[in-house]
Amino acid sequence: MSTLLRNRFEDYMTLRGFSPKTKQAYVGAVAGLAGYYRKTPDNLDNKQIQAYLLHLIKERGLAWSSCNVVFSGLRCFYGHVLNWENTRFSIPSRPRQKKLPLVMSVEDVMRLIDATKSPKNRVLLMTVYGGGLRVGEVVRLKAGHIESERMLIRVEQGKGRKDRYTLLPRRLLTELRAYYAAYRPGEWLFFSKIKSKPMPIGTAQKVYYWAKKRAGITRGKGIHTLRHCFATHLMDQGVDLYVIKQMMGHSAIKTTSRYLHASNQKLAKLISPLDLSEFTKAGA
Repeated sequence: MSTLLRNRFEDYMTLRGFSPKTKQAYVGAVAGLAGYYRKTPDNLDNKQIQAYLLHLIKERGLAWSSCNVVFSGLRCFYGHVLNWENTRFSIPSRPRQKKLPLVMSVEDVMRLIDATKSPKNRVLLMTVYGGGLRVGEVVRLKAGHIESERMLIRVEQGKGRKDRYTLLPRRLLTELRAYYAAYRPGEWLFFSKIKSKPMPIGTAQKVYYWAKKRAGITRGKGIHTLRHCFATHLMDQGVDLYVIKQMMGHSAIKTTSRYLHASNQKLAKLISPLDLSEFTKAGA
């Protein structure tokens, strides 16, 4: 993609208020298409674009979530920067796959956290699980976001550029104070090799994978699993769905309601109609 087209695309997204992460992903989507054909994207036709999308799905086997980012980026670029008409360029809409979030038991989460050797990594994982944070949120925490008097963690500009509050467990506060005294972080609570920069998201993911391997745990994928565990374990305790929604930073209650299906304890307490029939016979 030429510098001129890239600048036009970035300027459009800046004016629309897109997040830096979305801008990077969308520019990468167009650059990937251009690199595949070794042509500038404005010199491609609809058939070539459709063939590239099929290549991502069939040959590269990308997950729908990854393909959806590419689809959205290309649609934005061609529809709003090049102003192509829908008859010239179209991307078939595809329904998202609905999968239940994978969660671990409380005991497995504790084993995973205890498997970390570094106090810094241990506190990082505890913060993700204890507050139900996204990985991009935990690496951008600052000391001022830990409101110990109110026992809350303030999340600034989370997904959707929204601020919110979530839980600050007492056990986590104790560990955070010990961590702060030992490491003396600067601006960022969880810093990179250079204290003036936040820990990269990729590093936080590696911390999770290393701990998971040491603990011998197979369930759960990335560090986001700990966020799923936070919501599901609260659901197991009977915490109100709307309260969990607020702490998770979900825009719609439908997103939070997925954890109703993932809560095994609630399912285990239910009595099947088949078993109810036995009670009826016994009382007859």
